[in-house]
This record gives sequence, C-alpha cells and structure tokens, in this order.
Amino acid sequence: MKRSRMGLGFIALAAAGALALSGCTSGGGSDNGASGSGEGIITVNATEPQKGLIPADTTEVGGGKVVDALWEGLVYYDADGATQMGVAESIESENGTLWTVKLREDAVFSDGTPVQAHNFVDAWNYAANVDNALGNQYFFEAIKGFSDSEPVEQLEGLKVVDDYTFTIDATPDFRDRLGYSAYYPLPDVAFEDMEAFGQAPIGNGLYKFASDDAWKHDVEIKLVKNDSYVGPREVVNGGIDFKVYASLDAAYTDLMANNLDVLDQIPDTSFAVFQDELGDRAINQAGALMTTLTISENLEHFTGEEGKLRRQALSMAVDREEIIDVIFEGTNIPAKDFTSPIVDGYTEDLKGVEKLDFNLDEAKKLWAEADKISPFEGTLEVATNSDGPHQVWIEAVANQWANNLGITAAPKLYPTFQAFLEDREADTVGGPFRAGWQADYPGAYNYLQPLYYTGASSNHGFYSNAEFDKLLDEAVQEADHEKSIDKLHQAQEILLEDMPSIPLWYQGTTGGFSENVDNVKFGWNSVPIFNEITKK
Repeated sequence: MKRSRMGLGFIALAAAGALALSGCTSGGGSDNGASGSGEGIITVNATEPQKGLIPADTTEVGGGKVVDALWEGLVYYDADGATQMGVAESIESENGTLWTVKLREDAVFSDGTPVQAHNFVDAWNYAANVDNALGNQYFFEAIKGFSDSEPVEQLEGLKVVDDYTFTIDATPDFRDRLGYSAYYPLPDVAFEDMEAFGQAPIGNGLYKFASDDAWKHDVEIKLVKNDSYVGPREVVNGGIDFKVYASLDAAYTDLMANNLDVLDQIPDTSFAVFQDELGDRAINQAGALMTTLTISENLEHFTGEEGKLRRQALSMAVDREEIIDVIFEGTNIPAKDFTSPIVDGYTEDLKGVEKLDFNLDEAKKLWAEADKISPFEGTLEVATNSDGPHQVWIEAVANQWANNLGITAAPKLYPTFQAFLEDREADTVGGPFRAGWQADYPGAYNYLQPLYYTGASSNHGFYSNAEFDKLLDEAVQEADHEKSIDKLHQAQEILLEDMPSIPLWYQGTTGGFSENVDNVKFGWNSVPIFNEITKK
C-alpha cells in the first residue's frame, strides 16, 4: 500500500483545520563543525536561486528554501500547515477586513537592529510598487490602494500606528496568507542598494549568512544559526550548507555515501530502490506539489478554438496511471483538479473533470477536429530542465502523445532550471513545458491566482480569461467561506474547459537523509524542517 495515498485524509483535515483557526558540482564531504553536540552544520541539496535573495522577488523553490531559513514573518506554518505566531503578537480584526497587527518587541534582524512596524510596511510598499518589478508584487493586490499598472509608493491600506503596531486594510482571506515569504520584513539598510542586499541579505529568522561571501554562485550557500533570534522556534543545529548539484542523481549518490545529509527529492532513476536502500531513512508522504504541463496561449496551433481542442486532446492522450505506476512507483496521484488534496475545498466532482481521464478515442477525435481548422505539422517538443528529476517522465509523455495521436513529439531539455525559467518567462520555449506549483500557503486560491490570473508573474502560459479573473476577485472578497470555495470551484471549471495547463498528478513528497543526522521531517509543503534536524 502506498503511503502517499494513505496520508491524504489526515493532511487534508489538518490543512482545513489550519484555515479555520487562522483567520554545483557533486558535493564533497560535509564539514560538521562539531561532533555529537547537536550543533553541527547540516548539508542539503539545492538549486541555484534564479535571482537575488529578496523575499518579495523570490518565486522559485531553490531561492525560497534559503529565504525561509533567513527570515520570519508575522506568522509561520507548522509541519501540518497550521498557522502559528511569528513576529506578530496578535493579528485582530473587528470587521474581517481591517487588521490590527501588534509585534513582539524583542525581535531583531541578524545585524541587531529591531524589527518594527515600519520594516513590514516599507517592505510591502516597495514590493507592491509596479516600478520595482518584483516577482511577488501580485501578493499585495489584496491590500487597499494596490495598482498593477500605476506606481504607488505608499499603499492606502497600510498605516503605521506606533513602533510595534500597524494596520492592514485588505480582503477577508488576507490573514491566511501572511506566512508566505512575500510578506517578510526588510531592514532599513536593504533600501540603500536592493540589488547588493540580495547577494548578502540580512534577515530576522532562524539562520543568517555565514559571511558576506557565503553565496558561491552555482556551488553553495552557507548559513549559520542566528544567535540573535528569540522567536518561538528553536534551532538544534549549527547551520545549513545548501549544496547546488548539477543533477539529483549526483545528489543521491552523495546521500548514499553520507556526503549529503538531506535530499528533498528522489531522482526518478531511484524511485524503485530508494526505500529499500535507505530503509527508515527514506521519506515518502503526501505533499502539496501539483505537476502540470503548460502551453503558451501565444503558441501557434494553440490559440482560440483550435488551441482549446488540442489542449483537451493532449490531456486525454496522457495515461497518468501508467506513468505513475511505471516511473513513480505509485508515489504520485492522478490529478482531478488544479489545486491539491491537502487544501480546504478540494473536490473531484468539478464539471469537466473527465478531461483529465485517459480517453484515447476522444483524444484522437479532438485532435482531428483541430487539424480541420489548421493541420499540425512538425515536432511537438516537451520542455523541462535536465538538472531535475523530470526527464524520464517527460520522455514518457512525449512517447504517449506520439503513439496515441500519431504525431512527432520529443523532449526539449534545458541544462539548468534557471535557464528553463528564463525562457518560460520570455515566452520562447516553443512548446508544452513542465510546470506546477508548490504551495506558498495552504489555500486553494494560491494554486490558481499566481498561475492563471491575467498578468500574474508565474502565469508563464500567458493565460487570460476575464470571467476566471472575476470569480477569483469575488472569492477573496467573499466573507462567507463556503461561498468563497464555490467561486473557486466555478473558476476551476473554466480552467478545465480552456486547459491553459494540463494537470497531471499530485506529486508525493519523496526524500531521504544520511546516517549523520536525526529527527528529519518534511512539512506540509514538502520542505524539510531544517531547524529541527540534529547532527550526530
């Protein structure tokens, strides 16, 4: 029996409860720094961050893991996705839209300066200003006065009351989002040179940069325990070395040789053997990751009615169960929507969900109808990065499309995730590409708005549908939780018709750890809980 399937009910319940209550090169040996003290440095695999380490400009997992280690927000999410107080002492509202935030008065940045109300307000105003072009700008659209077209230096909905109090005029669901990194505070020094700050950031979290030059690009990022942190969490190790690997296979080899302490994703070449090889050091549990294939709205043959027919045909020409069983050893679950089973409001009964089932006859029929509009010629390339665990299944999808639709399809491989992201953002991939989402906070809206709302920074398919946007806007303004969920269901049914991305599977969390560490756990979002890992 697959553990990834067993755990979903519990995790979904935990996440729902949280929402209700919360209103390189192959690495070398590891430098412990200590032996048996619980203060050693843990080594973990990583990818090179796409940009400087500015919280509101970090939109990918490689940079996100480092940012989350360096900062603490008003709140944070525990292992089960439940909201816990971080820098905030309280976040209260009498009407559900005007929030009063009171901060702890003992929180400081790693340079010793206090974390005050203006550090949050200044950081948020900077991130929300369209002139600064930060990747997470859209996370501030919920605050009164936001504009995605005109520069706004000070949001109307943010007011500093005193050194440790500020107010937020925002949508009813805004409080649930506040654990995400876009909402982290910035010290005053950041605004002197934001680009330079991103290369050697100063946070207020559990860890800090080991030195000003701790980031050796494409090699590693070294963090050490932040002794000035006085928050609710405890760090039981001396720091983290994020090791950048050219491939997950190389990282897995180092893990097996005890030269890497924690691996947060098993390469596809080892799915069949990792649990036997690692034993009780193997991680296999349900996660918050959704895998999709996105197709740009601007791609020839994939626009208008022809594009809709082709997208639906490609979806029904993928045998998800076969790929999951053969390649992933049953650790993933076929997708039934655009979110995740862990979020409140998840359902498998959306109108149009049959378009996510393998249906060879219907797929052929729809592709033929599209060919009547404009015959498809040439090779359909399916893109991914080769430094991740995706090449094998991308090849499988390309083979299924070739065999099931009678077309020529082949993988298109990028050497690095960074290069892959750059082409996605520039709309130059030229065919379907691997995409997906690792949740920022445990809510269905977070799987929909960043990826499919018009102009959202992670909308790499350049999808735009006014009715979809309207439903999302109404959902976040709706005070009645059930009505809000219903709006999100209606929005997903539009996606099932338009198919801007093809949902494939909910990705199980797989990983492992070496014989050199203990107490390794992965959280609701499939990321290791670094501060609780002890070094032997």
